[in-house]
Amino acid sequence: MAVKIRLKRMGAKKSPFYRVVVADSRAPRDGKFIEEIGYYNPVSNPVQLKIDGDKAKSWLEKGAQPSDTVRSLLKKSGVIE
Repeated sequence: MAVKIRLKRMGAKKSPFYRVVVADSRAPRDGKFIEEIGYYNPVSNPVQLKIDGDKAKSWLEKGAQPSDTVRSLLKKSGVIE
C-alpha cells in the first residue's frame, strides 16, 4: 500500500481550509484516510498552520510520500529541511 501525506479540503465554497492527512494513494482526495496530523487555513489572516511534527516524522520514516504542497508546509513548520 502506497501511503501519501496530502491535504483534505474542507470548508464552504470560496472559503476553504485543509486538513493534513495520511491516506492511501488510491483513496479519493476527500475520502477515507488513515490519520489526521494537522490543519492549514490559507484564508485567515495570518495564515494558520499546525502540524504534529512527531506524527509527521514517524510517517515519513515509515515511507509516506508528501505531496508537493504538503512538503512546502512541512518545511515552513520546521518538520523537514
